[in-house]
Amino acid sequence: MPTNAEKKLSALARTGQQALLRGGLTGLEKESLRVARDGGIAQTPHPVSLGSALTHPWITTDYSEALLEFITPPLPDPAAAVTWLRDLQHYAYLNLNNELLWSSSMPCVLAGENSIPIARYGPSNLGMMKTVYRRGLGYRYGRVMQVIAGAHYNYSFNTDLWPVLQALEEDTRSLREYTSDGYFRVIRNLQRIGWLVPYLFGASPAVCMSFIGGKPTILEEFDDYTYYGPHATSLRICDIGYQNSHEAEAGFKASYDTVDSYVESLLRAIETPCPTYEEFGIKVAGDYRQLNANILQIENEYYSSVRPKQIPRFNEKPALALRRRGVRYIELRSPDINVFDPHGFSATQCRFLETLMAYCLFADSPPISHSGVREIDHNLDAVGYRGRQPGLLLRRDGMEIPLHQWAWEVCTALRPFAEILDGGAENGPYRQALEEQIEAVRDPERTLSARIIADMCAHQEGFIQYTQRISGQHQAYFLQLPKDTAQIQAFERTAASSLEKQRAIEAADHISFDEFLREYFAQ
Repeated sequence: MPTNAEKKLSALARTGQQALLRGGLTGLEKESLRVARDGGIAQTPHPVSLGSALTHPWITTDYSEALLEFITPPLPDPAAAVTWLRDLQHYAYLNLNNELLWSSSMPCVLAGENSIPIARYGPSNLGMMKTVYRRGLGYRYGRVMQVIAGAHYNYSFNTDLWPVLQALEEDTRSLREYTSDGYFRVIRNLQRIGWLVPYLFGASPAVCMSFIGGKPTILEEFDDYTYYGPHATSLRICDIGYQNSHEAEAGFKASYDTVDSYVESLLRAIETPCPTYEEFGIKVAGDYRQLNANILQIENEYYSSVRPKQIPRFNEKPALALRRRGVRYIELRSPDINVFDPHGFSATQCRFLETLMAYCLFADSPPISHSGVREIDHNLDAVGYRGRQPGLLLRRDGMEIPLHQWAWEVCTALRPFAEILDGGAENGPYRQALEEQIEAVRDPERTLSARIIADMCAHQEGFIQYTQRISGQHQAYFLQLPKDTAQIQAFERTAASSLEKQRAIEAADHISFDEFLREYFAQ
């Protein structure tokens, strides 16, 4: 019997417009710690030659002054997005002074909280808000957790696809409402089967002991300086990684039923005081410790493996941008940095994830129940810690199911979507990308995480030694790339322009920071 996803896909095919599944836009984000030669986090400021971290469109910083973030524009070809990511990192390496870009999601050697410099964005109100927000994260969760690096996959469907699907479903809402609802269908399905992403693309099975900081752990000792999980895929997404605290006691969890319910749940969290955070204080001795003492300071503080996104206009709240203009694209945050690819992300990964997005749009996607939320959280943690464990059972609709059976079901369902994305080409790149992941389902030793552990064992290296070696190889790769003078000059112009934009923002400030925050949160 064909599934509902297959029936919907067949209905689209009968219109002769199945090619509209192609033409979606891919964007990539990659975070990378700048690391000194001794293996510790760099203490140097963000290089001026890279431009302003406040206003540069493609090169900025995340939590730390040393945590670079590379952002590609949305592009119609996954390979083009990876190439853009390559060129950004090439340019960065040409402007770094004897520092490495760390090639793992889990951080380098850390010498405690105070060794991690918080990102600085200048004296403007907007820049101060970004810095104070990060200061608040440090108080709430600790700075160590904030220097975990991720690789985000951003995707938007071909805009011409939506009215065709809407007509097939005889939906009478506005196109914007229908489109946002479609993206939320994808998001709910990505949460239900999202454990497959860290299984395949998790690349953090080991961590430096300095990250744990002497706290009790269920991880095993790999050597005197490394903890690891023998069957772990992504320690980054486990409970030792970044998580929102106090969700249970505050009774908060974002709703993914509709764009309106999602926005309302986030805004409610931003406006609801949290007694634990009130203990830190907001403004102490004239200095802000956090933007507010509520469950969330701002929307971005809510950690989720997948987010609906709309581009805010200047200082617009992201939640209000979603409410006013709907969902523009999806940000999938669960992949780790791919240590086996110097770019941190491969075109093969992009093509598999695009196929997964297409399937999630067509598959049934009922609202997520309270028990469903618990299953999603359980499955992510189980796969992060024990994803390659033989016979691992996950939870689905109140029942247990072997991971490999569920993964095989999903991958089988992806085949017709890969064929359409290949445009009918026999053994095209999307089908090849899918088959590569099917092999990793058949044989867990083919996953990124298993290959890392095997490599560490083969070279008798702990996590830091291993990642330093790989990072050095990646540095050599970037520095050996031919220099494209025209492109480098274009990057230099963008950097200079971003510095000018920052100066203009600073010059335009005409109210105090206190008033700026009041106006921002009063939107």
